[in-house]
Amino acid sequence: MSAEATTAPLPAPEACAPVVPTQHQATGGVVGVTFDLKPLNPSSKYVKLNVGGSLHYTTVQTLTKQDTMLKAMFSGRMEVLTDSEGWILIDRSGRHFGTILNYLRDGSVSLPESQRELEEVLSEARYYLIQGLVEDCQLALQQKSDAYDPLCLIPMVTSPKEEQQIISSCSKPVVKLLHNRSNNKYSYTSNSDDNLLKNIELFDKLALRFNGRVLFIKDVLGDEICCWSFYGQGRKIAEVCCTSIVYATEKKQTKVEFPEARIFEETLNILIYETPRVPDKALLEATGGAAGGGGGPHRADEEDGREHRVRRIHVRRHIMHDERPHGHQAVFKD
Repeated sequence: MSAEATTAPLPAPEACAPVVPTQHQATGGVVGVTFDLKPLNPSSKYVKLNVGGSLHYTTVQTLTKQDTMLKAMFSGRMEVLTDSEGWILIDRSGRHFGTILNYLRDGSVSLPESQRELEEVLSEARYYLIQGLVEDCQLALQQKSDAYDPLCLIPMVTSPKEEQQIISSCSKPVVKLLHNRSNNKYSYTSNSDDNLLKNIELFDKLALRFNGRVLFIKDVLGDEICCWSFYGQGRKIAEVCCTSIVYATEKKQTKVEFPEARIFEETLNILIYETPRVPDKALLEATGGAAGGGGGPHRADEEDGREHRVRRIHVRRHIMHDERPHGHQAVFKD
């Protein structure tokens, strides 16, 4: 495409003001353009922009207000294209160009609520090299990310080794609920399903109530149907087993209990392991070392040598036999 054009010498960018470009028509619809830079009042000159099919009117003063790619375009440092009607073409999506112009006018702009639209505005701000808008979008995205961070995370145990690693590496007390109906080879009593759900619901409530103080984990791999375990400083402190076996005529049934008070009590007890307990020096001196470790190293060695005991609470574990005549079925329990 050939065209005849004359271009005036370009003075230094800071010493001139841009004007509307002079078009040079060729055989096609889009023409090349050069700027004849003359001293004029930029605020009195409007520019017609076609950004991806979205049409905008603005001033040269707005476009050159900040040190951006748009300032470079309209201060004569970059070549631009116009169509046959004088619209300056910018090959970008015009969806958020209004936001770009408003930021250039005011130095701030209301950002969209949608994360996807925020990312789109950020992409446009980066293209036009508008650093202030880039930083505002990044901050808004970070705030959205922080707002959607989950408040309570419940790890799911996938192997005994993983369980051991989680418990040993955690500085907080740990409460584990094992619920696994798939390993049950016996039938349930009528209310066992309801009680199993009550145990799971209580676990969720406790996890929310003591979030940040106690680590709650779930296990669906063990042999027990429903069992609570309580750990402090990497050791198992207590266990509440919620399953029992009862006998009826010619069959035995598995029963799931819901000892809510006992579970809540053990959860409160485990809080004493929340932080390592340090002996009070003044108290030790006042009592001659009798409190919290009197006897010195010898007593500490004795305590380390003792076998650690776990409180195991089995709910209704006794098995009774039905001695009634055949045809009179009953379930016996403590």
